[in-house]
Order: sequence, then structure tokens, then C-alpha cells
Amino acid sequence: MEAISAVPQASRLTAIYRVTDTAANIAARAKAIAVEQSVEMPVAAITDAKILDDIVGRVEHVADLGNGTFEVRIGLAVATIGQDAGQLLNMLFGNTSLHPDVVLHDVEFPIELLTVFGGPRHGLAGLRAMAGAGARALTCSALKPQGLPPAGLASIAGQMAEGGLDFIKDDHGIANQTYSPFAARVPVIAEAVAKAGTRTVYLPSLSGHLEQMRAQIGVVRSAGLKGVLIAPMIAGFATFQQLVGDNPDLAFMAHPAMAGSGQIAPSLLFGKLLRLLGADAVVFTNYGGRFGYTPTICRDLAETALAPWNGIKPSVPVPAGGMTMARIPEMLQFYGPEVMLLIGGDLLSAGARMTGEAAKFQQAVMN
Repeated sequence: MEAISAVPQASRLTAIYRVTDTAANIAARAKAIAVEQSVEMPVAAITDAKILDDIVGRVEHVADLGNGTFEVRIGLAVATIGQDAGQLLNMLFGNTSLHPDVVLHDVEFPIELLTVFGGPRHGLAGLRAMAGAGARALTCSALKPQGLPPAGLASIAGQMAEGGLDFIKDDHGIANQTYSPFAARVPVIAEAVAKAGTRTVYLPSLSGHLEQMRAQIGVVRSAGLKGVLIAPMIAGFATFQQLVGDNPDLAFMAHPAMAGSGQIAPSLLFGKLLRLLGADAVVFTNYGGRFGYTPTICRDLAETALAPWNGIKPSVPVPAGGMTMARIPEMLQFYGPEVMLLIGGDLLSAGARMTGEAAKFQQAVMN
């Protein structure tokens, strides 16, 4: 990873906000955001010319989008970020996120900063290779419910794997509970998946603080697994960044828990920020499910996650949240083959027919 010192001190990224205000106030609001997200003090009190020139945020442009919404483009100094993903989020939106009339809509990164964070280590091509999937869409399901002991979860995982699913992930709520401790659960599930004789990849869910997650990754490695699930908004961006950097051979699927404040545009959060920090796959809430994203939001998010980006590998979009087997043709038509379909509850409801239904799921994306 390239050191941040290689980035010019005067280099800037552009943070793009959507602000609800009046035409009379917007110029002052834009200037206030620029100051808040850089020096957070009266600029008149700063006497150091270098800080004024290189550090204080700059209003680059304000555009009236109509209906009381304005696009505000702010240039922020890359030097204020260091190599810290948490500080990146802080400088982009830390204090300004407290204003309910401001949305962080997008970010334009200089190529030097892209190099610092690096993006996915595997991406779409790497996950397809793990599953032996060729150029088709990928399949995934989730282990549930909460409360099952390791043997119960292993039984479900084994049936799914026998059906040939590409990926099986822990439900994000399954952590290190007393009824199913991580160190006891993961090897048993891994063994059940391996016994199925398919290429199914099992992704255990990481939880706890950084050192606990590092210990869990040790269990993952001992079990011969190739990847993990993590909720970056709960673990923290800096923890996510560190784990990806320390484990470039492992695939990381990002879960959207706690990502629903609505003040960071989904296409930016999932398609750019989590991709930039190393998410090989990004789970998000699909339209028409249990949550409220529209088809337009979902399409923008998926296209952003996959778009060419100065050599940053694409993240696999994973639409989820109450998806059913009946919607497979619709979702494949909507997203195309560069997607991972995640069906959990509908598949789990099959009970004794789970292996057969998993096979139908797998076959549907192969046709």
C-alpha cells in the first residue's frame, strides 16, 4: 500500500452534498460546510497561510437542483485524512451528518487516494473464480435462525451446499453467543459444507472488537475457509480497512446493518466507499422487499459498484432483504449476470425440501 506521504499536500478530494435550503442562504451554508468539514473554527482566527491555502475546505461549486435542493461541491484536503478510513468518513461527513437537511451524495477521489486504500482484493472475478461460476450470476443464502446450536446450523448449511449454492453466509446477527460460540460453530459448519462435495464457499460473520475479529479470522483460516462477512458500519471503517489489509487472500462481504440513516447516498456508501475499502461483495436492500430502496436507487448502486474506476476492482452487488425464488428471473433481467442473488428466508422455509430448492435456485442462474 502506497504511503500517504506520496500524496501531494495540496491534493484534494471533492465531497458532493445535497442541501435543502433557500437560494438566499445556500452560499453561507456551503461555506459553513467547507469550514465544518476541515478546520471547524472561525477562519478569521487562522493566521497560518499554509493552513488557509492547503487545509481549509473550499467551496468549488453550488448548483440549484430545484425544489429547494442544492448541490454543493466542497474541496477537502487529502492531507487531513492520513491513511485512516475512519478519518476519511469523519472528514467527509462527521459533523455535517448531524444536519438532517444535508445528504452526502457522492465523492470524487484523486487517483493517489484510490491507491492508498486499494479497493477489493478479489472483486467480481475473484468471487466467480472461488465458486467456479464462469461469467454467470452468483447465488447465496444465509444461515438462520438465531438460537440454533452449531450442529443445527451445520445441518442447514450442509443441505444448502448439497444443492450447489455458490456462497452461504452466517446471518449477521449470529456472532459469538453462548448457544453457538464462534470457535465451536465455524469448524462444524465448514466441515458440513466441505462434505457436500460442491464448491460452496462459507462466510462466517465477524463480530466484536478488532482483536476478537483477528482471533476469529484465525479460526476461519484453521477451518480452511476463503472469506468472511462483516458489517463495516458496526465494526468501524478503520477496523474494516485493517482487516482487509492484513488478510488480502480472504474475501470480504459487507453487510448493510446500521447503514440506513439515509444521509449518505446508497450508491456512494455501497458502490464507492465500501468498495474503496475492500468489500468484494456488498449486500444491500433490494426494491420490492422488506425495505424501502427504489429500483432507481438499486440500479445506481449496482452500476456504481461495478463501474470502471482507475483500476479499482468491482464489488459484486448483492440485492437482498426478503427476496424469493419467484423473483429470480426478474432480478436477473434487472441486474444482469454481474450480481449475487441472496435468498434466505424463502429457501429456509423449504424445510425438508431445502436441498432440492437450493438446487433449483442454482440451476435458475445457470440457464
